Amino acid sequence: MNRILLEMKNITKTFPGVKVLDNVNLKVKEGEIHALVGENGAGKSTLMNVLSGIYPYGTYEGDIIFDGEICRFSDIKSSEEKGIIIIHQELALIPYMTIGENLFLGNERGRKTAINWNETYKKADELLRTVGLKESSRTLIKDISVGRQQLVEIAKALAKKAKLLILDEPTASLNESDSKALLELLLEFKNKGMTSILISHKLNEISYVADKITVIRDGSTIETLDKRKEDISEVRIIKGMVGRELSDRFPERKEKHIGDVKMEASDWTVYHPLYTERKVVDKVSVNVRSGEVVGISGLMGSGRTELVMSIFGKSYGTNISGILKINGETARLNTVKDAIRKKLAYVTEDRKGNGLILSNPIKINTTLANLRAVSKHFIIDKDKEISVANQYRRKLNIKCTTVEQNVGNLSGGNQQKVLLSKWMFADPDILILDEPTRGIDVGAKYEIYCIINSLAAEGKSVILISSELPEVLGMCDRIYVMNEGRIAGELSSEEASQELIMTYILKSGKGE
Repeated sequence: MNRILLEMKNITKTFPGVKVLDNVNLKVKEGEIHALVGENGAGKSTLMNVLSGIYPYGTYEGDIIFDGEICRFSDIKSSEEKGIIIIHQELALIPYMTIGENLFLGNERGRKTAINWNETYKKADELLRTVGLKESSRTLIKDISVGRQQLVEIAKALAKKAKLLILDEPTASLNESDSKALLELLLEFKNKGMTSILISHKLNEISYVADKITVIRDGSTIETLDKRKEDISEVRIIKGMVGRELSDRFPERKEKHIGDVKMEASDWTVYHPLYTERKVVDKVSVNVRSGEVVGISGLMGSGRTELVMSIFGKSYGTNISGILKINGETARLNTVKDAIRKKLAYVTEDRKGNGLILSNPIKINTTLANLRAVSKHFIIDKDKEISVANQYRRKLNIKCTTVEQNVGNLSGGNQQKVLLSKWMFADPDILILDEPTRGIDVGAKYEIYCIINSLAAEGKSVILISSELPEVLGMCDRIYVMNEGRIAGELSSEEASQELIMTYILKSGKGE
C-alpha cells in the first residue's frame, strides 16, 4: 500500500476581508495522480501556492507534512529543494530568450563559471521531444504561440528533479491531440513512480487520469472521491463542485433570428510578421450573419487566431490582402481603433498578456475600450466609471470585493468575465471570441454561454474560436474548419460532429 507523500492539515488562508481557505485538508499518496477541482475562486490555486512556498510559512495557518517531515517553506526555492515543482497556469517565460535558455534559467548546465551551451540545447531538445514540441530549443519564446509556450513550461518543470509535480491547468492552452499526449505523459510518469497533483476544469481529463479527486468549494474541502471505489463521472464531479446537478452543459437557444451577412472576408491572405515569406492564412473566405454564432475549429497553429486578429485592425501579420466587407460595404480596418469604430470587438485568448491590465482595477479595465462613454471633454467621470463597472459586475456575476480591486487578484474565470465586460461595454455588432472559456470552471462556462446566446438574440454576430469540440458543436449555428491556414470545410450545426471535423482536418493536410 502506497504511503502518504503529502498531507496538508487544516490550512487556513485569509486575504484582507476575505477567507479564501477554511481548514482545508488534503492527502496525496505516493505514485498517484490526485486531481483538485472546484469552481473559479474556490481556492485551488491558493492552496497550491501555500504548498509551494509562494505564500510562505507564517502567512497561513495549518501544517504541511511532506515526505514524512513537517515543512515550513519560506519561498518557492525551498519547496523545489524538497522536490515540489509547480507549473502555474500563468506563463513565467522571458519572451526575448530562447526556449533552451528559459528551460534552464536558474538551473543552468555547466560549471559555476561557465554555461555549457551545447549541453543546454541538447538536453532542451530532448525535453521538448518528451512533451511533443517540435520547435528548436534555439527559438525565441516570443516567436511561438501561447499553446507552445505552455508546453515549454511543462518541459521546464521536467528539467528539475521532482518528487511531486503540481500542474495548474496544464492543458488550458492545448488542443485535444496535444492535451491527450500530455495526459498520457502524466500516466507514464505515474508508472515510473511520479506523484502528481492536477488542477483542471476539463472534467473529461480528470476522469481519464485521476486516481483520486478532492473537491473544494468556497474555500472548504467538500469530499475526496476514489476512482476504485466511487463514481467519478463528469456529472458526479460537477455535483460536488457546484452543489447541484448541472443537467445541460449548453443552454438552449429557444429562438433563432439569423439575418443578413454582417461581415465577410474574401480571399483573405496573411503573412507572418517576422518570417515575412511564410503564409499563415491562405485565401480564406468566411462570413457571419446577424444573430448567428459561427465557430472556427482547428488544431493549434491552424491559423484561426491569425485570421481573426488580422481582420481586427490588422493587429497581426504583414502583407495582408483580400476584401473585407461590413454591412455590404468594403471596410479598411488598418488599426484597432478603426475596428472598434466599425463595431468590431476581439476577446483575445491571452487575457493576461493582451486583454487586461492586471495592475489596474476592474473599473478601469471594464471601460477601457469605450472611454468616450464615461468621459466628458476628455475627462473621465469617476462616478460613471464605477457605476458601469458595477453594472457589469452584477450582470456577469463577477466575484470580487469591489470594482476598485486589481484584476490581477481575481481568479482566471473572473478575469475572463472582466475581459468580456470590457468588450460588451463597447457595444459591438460583431464580437470575436477567441477561446473565451479557457481555464474556466463549468459553472462560469455556462454563464458565458448564456451571454453568447443573449448577444445572438440581440442580433449581434458572434465568431467563436475554441479548441474544445463539444463547445463548438454545442454553441454554433455554423462551423468553419481550418487547417494549415486554409478553410478545410464548412458545416452546419445539424451535420457537424467531432468525427467529421477531425476528418476534414486530416484530409486537408498532415494535421500537425
